Amino acid sequence: MQRNGFIIAAVLAAAIGLTTSGCGSSSDAAAANNGNAQPESVEVTTAKAVIQPIPSYIEATGNLTSDANSDVASTIAGKVVQVNFDLGSYVNQGDVLIRLDARDAQIRLDQARSQLEQQQRAVQQAEANVEQAIANLRQTQARLGVSDGETFQIKDFSQVKSVTANLQLAETELRRAERLLETGDISRATYDQRKAQRDALLGQLDEARSNAAVAIRAINTAQSAVEAARAAANSARAAVGSAKAQVRQAEKAVADNTVLAPISGFISEKPIEVGEYISPNVPNSKIATIMRTSTLRLRIDIPEQNVGRVATGQGVSLQTSAYPDRSFAGRIVRISPGLNQQARTLTVEAEVQNVDGLLKPGQFATVRITQATPEPAVMIPAAAVRADGDINRVYVIRDGAAREQIVQLGLLEGNMIQIKSGVVEGETVATSNLNLLTDGVFVRQ
Repeated sequence: MQRNGFIIAAVLAAAIGLTTSGCGSSSDAAAANNGNAQPESVEVTTAKAVIQPIPSYIEATGNLTSDANSDVASTIAGKVVQVNFDLGSYVNQGDVLIRLDARDAQIRLDQARSQLEQQQRAVQQAEANVEQAIANLRQTQARLGVSDGETFQIKDFSQVKSVTANLQLAETELRRAERLLETGDISRATYDQRKAQRDALLGQLDEARSNAAVAIRAINTAQSAVEAARAAANSARAAVGSAKAQVRQAEKAVADNTVLAPISGFISEKPIEVGEYISPNVPNSKIATIMRTSTLRLRIDIPEQNVGRVATGQGVSLQTSAYPDRSFAGRIVRISPGLNQQARTLTVEAEVQNVDGLLKPGQFATVRITQATPEPAVMIPAAAVRADGDINRVYVIRDGAAREQIVQLGLLEGNMIQIKSGVVEGETVATSNLNLLTDGVFVRQ
């Protein structure tokens, strides 16, 4: 009896368990049916995938650099007394960046200018001396009837010429008197008189020649005085030239105490402060670095297989992680003559006009180089794409139902986007209520 009691209890327990289990299964199924309840269909708008020509391009990577980058340094040593810039400041070409203590240089400039004034007065005096010497020479020439360039000789002196003529006549008379004296036609007294006249004229000729020699010496002396005065004037002018050179050198020394911006751009480094002593002989003695960013250089690494598809003048578009929704335009202007031996890439440079100043040197960019010939591509409305993180989905309508397709996107052209894989030409895709669609749900258009 006791054993039979245990058997009955076990059967009852099993029955209760089966009943409980059956009730639980029925409840769960009902709940599941209620949770998975779906609408009969979802209303959507649709569009067909079409083939459209789109610009073809080469994708590459690149780095932005400044168009010009200048490390500015002083050419002289000195103490900084003024700094007119700070990190990030924009400076124009020719703006004063710093000033050094220029007092010593200014003193040397004042001394050089004073010396120049003295030399200029010396030139004026020397030129006046030249004019006076020339006037004296003209007076001497006028007295002797000599013009510039003429060679004055003793025989051409007027007194010498007159006495010489009289002497020649007296010599003739004396020779005739000698013949007449021999024949007795004249007296000895007459002959002696002719001889005395001749001898007197010889003395006059010697005197005239002496006078002529004195006149020649006077002309030579006057000419020498002119030459000496001119030499002194030339020396004074040379001294003025030297003094002017010293003034220019002193002016440069003063100007060198002011350091100007060599280019327009932004200050990217400021290693100097007022009161510091700088010297060009000290390594890394720059006072600032100026970076020009109005035009940036984009250095692009082109894979070897695409080398033949790039040329100067091609347009490029680039995107940076800082502005993922914005594209910037540029143009290829330089191409390296050879490939990088390690990376097997060709470096090309494009110029990008940084109109808004958004781009910064050093940024990494994704680049597209536009090709001349467009390529056919499968295009659908961008509204047909549902993005979940890095996964892009499209719902293709087949037999009245939505079929989920994972797609690879390409180029965005207006409101149309390229589908590289996942959708083919002619297929119909949903363009609205994508959040209500799942794979297999029925739709109505």
